[in-house]
Amino acid sequence: MPRVPITMPQLGESIAEGTVVSVLFEAGSPVKADVEIIEVETQKATMGITAVCPGIIAEVFAEEGETYPVGHILGYLEATEEDMDAYGLSPAPEPAAGAESASQPATDTPKNARDNDRAHFATDGEAEGDAEASAARVGVSPNVQGLPVPASAAGASYISPRLRARMHDLGLTAADLSAVAGTGGAGRVTVQDLERFLSDIEEKKIANATPMRVAVADSMRRSWQRPLATVGIPVALENLLAHRKQQSEPKPGPALYALRALALALADRQEYGGFLLGRRIILPDSIDIGFAVEVPDGVMVPVLRNANERNLAELTAEYGDLVEKARAKSLSKEESKPGVATVTNFGTFGIEWATPIPLPEQNLVLGLGAGSKRPVWDEASGSFKPVIQAELTLSFDHRVLDGGHAGRLLQRIAELMNSPEEL
Repeated sequence: MPRVPITMPQLGESIAEGTVVSVLFEAGSPVKADVEIIEVETQKATMGITAVCPGIIAEVFAEEGETYPVGHILGYLEATEEDMDAYGLSPAPEPAAGAESASQPATDTPKNARDNDRAHFATDGEAEGDAEASAARVGVSPNVQGLPVPASAAGASYISPRLRARMHDLGLTAADLSAVAGTGGAGRVTVQDLERFLSDIEEKKIANATPMRVAVADSMRRSWQRPLATVGIPVALENLLAHRKQQSEPKPGPALYALRALALALADRQEYGGFLLGRRIILPDSIDIGFAVEVPDGVMVPVLRNANERNLAELTAEYGDLVEKARAKSLSKEESKPGVATVTNFGTFGIEWATPIPLPEQNLVLGLGAGSKRPVWDEASGSFKPVIQAELTLSFDHRVLDGGHAGRLLQRIAELMNSPEEL
C-alpha cells in the first residue's frame, strides 16, 4: 500500500519546532481521518497531530520528550489509493538506490539529554571529525539549556563579535552570560571563559528546559530591557467579599474583581494602556485584559476580550473556562493573543507584596496580594477597627507612564473594587 508521511506541522505563527508529549497509536493500528495520533507541546500550547486520511500506522519514529522541527517526518501512514485520491494526497516518494531508507527519519534524535548537551556545548578544541560526528547524532532541541548560576558571577557589558558568533551557535543570549565569570579586561567574558564554563557544567546535573520555560525566559528577558517601575496601595476587601457571598455559583474570585476594575479604569484613560514605539504611543483597539494562570512548567495568560463592556456576571463563566483550558495548555490562538494588560493574583501563595513584570507587548500588570485583617483608623468612631486589606500593585513601563499617572490609575482601580456593585 502507498504510504503518507506524518510530519511535524506548523502549529502557529513563529513556531519552528514542537516537543512530542505522547504517541497515541502503535504501528499496525488502524486510524480514521482527523483522529489525533501524536500529542505535541510548543512554546504556547499542547496540540495534536491528526491523521490526514484513513489508514494504518506503518511506522512511528517520534520519541516522547524529543523536539523536532516543522516538516520533520515523524512516521508513516499506509492508506489505499482511493482514500488518498479522496483527500488529495500524494504517496511518499520511493528512496533512490543506495539512499537512506525512506522509513528512517532524516536525522537521528539524541538518546538522552546528556548527548544533546555535549553536542550543543562542544568546545572549539574538539577535533573536527568529533564535532561532525556529534552533529550527526543530534536532532533539534530547545534553543536555550538550563544553566546553573554561580553566586560570584561578574557578567559583562561588552560582547566581542567572536563571542557573539559562538553564542549564536549555542543558542545563548546575553542574559545567559550572567552565569559566567569574566577574566577579560574590565571583567568582560571571553570565548575562553565561556568554553571553560560549558566544559565545567558537563560534570553537573543538567535538565532540558521545556519549550514553555524557554518561552517564559525569553519573554521576561525582552520585558526587562525597558525601564520598569512599580507603585502600590492597600485596598479594602470588606465590600468585595460581602458582594461575592451574594453571588450565585460560579462565584467570581478577587482577581476577577480586580480585572474588571482595571478594565473600567483603562476605558477612561486608554492612553495608559498603550505602548511606546519610537516617538509614537500605540493605543489599544479594545480593552482586552489577560490573567496569569500557573501551570507546572511556567505561566499561561488567557485573555478576556472587551472586559470593559461586559459586567462581572458575564465574565465569570468564561473566566473559569479559560482557567481550565490554560491548565490543560489547550488555549486557542485567539484566547491567548496578548491584551492591553495582565492581572496576577500572587496572594494565592500567601505573598503580600510583589513587583510582577509586564509582558513585552504590554505596558501594565496589576498584582493582588494576600488579604489579612489590619487595624484601620475610623474617623466616625475615633478608634481603630479591624479591616481585611490586601496590597494592590501596578508595574508599568516608565517610558509611557509617570508615577503620578500610575498612582491615579491605581487609586481608581481601588475605588472600583470598593464599590463592587459598579462592576
